[in-house]
Amino acid sequence: MKIVNHRLFQDDEEPYPFVHSPHSGGEVVHEYLVMHYTAGQSAEGAVSWLTNPASKAAAHLVIGRDGSITQLVPFDTIAWHAGRSAWEDRVGLNRYSLGIELDNAGRLTRHGNRWRAWFGSEYRDSEVIEAVHKHETDPYGWHIYTPEQIEVALEVGSLLVTHYNLRDVVGHDDIAPRRKSDPGPAFPMHSFRARLLGRQEDKEIPYETTTHLNIRTGPGTQHPTIPGSPLPPGSRVEILDRQGSWALVDVLDVVNDIMDMQGWVHTRYLKRTA
Repeated sequence: MKIVNHRLFQDDEEPYPFVHSPHSGGEVVHEYLVMHYTAGQSAEGAVSWLTNPASKAAAHLVIGRDGSITQLVPFDTIAWHAGRSAWEDRVGLNRYSLGIELDNAGRLTRHGNRWRAWFGSEYRDSEVIEAVHKHETDPYGWHIYTPEQIEVALEVGSLLVTHYNLRDVVGHDDIAPRRKSDPGPAFPMHSFRARLLGRQEDKEIPYETTTHLNIRTGPGTQHPTIPGSPLPPGSRVEILDRQGSWALVDVLDVVNDIMDMQGWVHTRYLKRTA
């Protein structure tokens, strides 16, 4: 993909779908990329709402769960995505940032054996992680993001950071922590930001396990353990990704005669080694 006249194009010169949002205007000072979730049922519904005069909100891009992209505002134009916000020395991030909305139901609550969104849709355990938001104290369910969605977000995010020489990548919950919780614990912000910015200080240092620790195929106790589990105390691991209180780790030691083990563990039972 590429950017032509502040519009997103595919490599074959075909522009990505564009649906104009009226909640935009003025020139962006390109400094930040802000990640959001839609807290809705579908990407189509998000596009419809963000282009509705009643919404008073917009974003530059909406990325669907299948990786589809719709642009709503050109990248040189302010979109109303951040609201009351502040980061570093800037106040009112609409003027200083580009905004990406990811189709995701967001925060969920448990109802029987299902998780329910504010708009009534229900989700299975396999679609949810249970985690405590970094600005909160109580656990909730959080709708997971799809691999296709994350890969496309990485591709377009990297393009935006490079093309506009952006300073940083943040979440809506970073710039408006008392108002917003998106993109939430299910979004791998740490590794996402590190991939886009490529900064040495964002790289993880090794950890080790503090007890016998199950290592699983996914981020949550609903996922089965992998061969070689549990890891014994003192096993050295490197964190590759995070989803809430769970981490995808690369096991640096040979465990139960198994090499090159990777899986998900709960970070409560890890400690830094350096």
